[in-house]
Amino acid sequence: MRVGAHGMRPDGRAVRPNKLHIHGEPMIFETLVVGNLGSNCFILGCEETKEGVIVDPGAEADRILAVAARLGVTVRYVVNTHGHFDHVGGNSRVLDVTGAELLIHGGDVHFLARAAEVAVAYGLTADNSPPPARLLEDGMSITFGRHEIKVLHTPGHTPGGCCLYLAGEGMVITGDTLFAESVGRTDFPGSSHQALMEGIRTKLLTLPDATIAYPGHGPATTIGHERLHNPYITGVED
Repeated sequence: MRVGAHGMRPDGRAVRPNKLHIHGEPMIFETLVVGNLGSNCFILGCEETKEGVIVDPGAEADRILAVAARLGVTVRYVVNTHGHFDHVGGNSRVLDVTGAELLIHGGDVHFLARAAEVAVAYGLTADNSPPPARLLEDGMSITFGRHEIKVLHTPGHTPGGCCLYLAGEGMVITGDTLFAESVGRTDFPGSSHQALMEGIRTKLLTLPDATIAYPGHGPATTIGHERLHNPYITGVED
């Protein structure tokens, strides 16, 4: 989680629609900014089969479900990029309604049952999450309809932090690993700045410059822009 991420919209409530077909098949794609910490939740769906994925339903589960229903998306998977409460707080409700499978990296499973407890420390509320049906692993693929997500394990912000790369659509969901001209915090127990930077260097900066990066908070950016203008990673490839 990250409070006040660079470029976050002040209302924290907007729905940002899009349909992507940069290289592959047309794909349903919408971003919802949810909760008091302005977390980005993503709804992805196959235009042909309507199978879909919800990434990081951190809060406002009923609003997320309403948008998915409006889009006609049948939610097969809920995927958490990491286990902080502002990214998992809506898991329970979404899973109950959709019957979807929950996927998260094994390094972050321990966060799920403590979401409510940790949220209280911030003066907020969140529901604890059920355990995952399956664990994310580096390099694994998640398929929905005609689309495929490749999991990139990028620990550092949390031990199990992951990014989700859709090569056919020219996009990557970076969770709290990489933001527009910023990177994820590493001052939490279990965090590692060295690991974070290594993951950015080896997993994200190796993607094409035109790849659109959708972070866990704040606006989208591109890998090329971050390579040139992100003060935290400029020169990290040297």
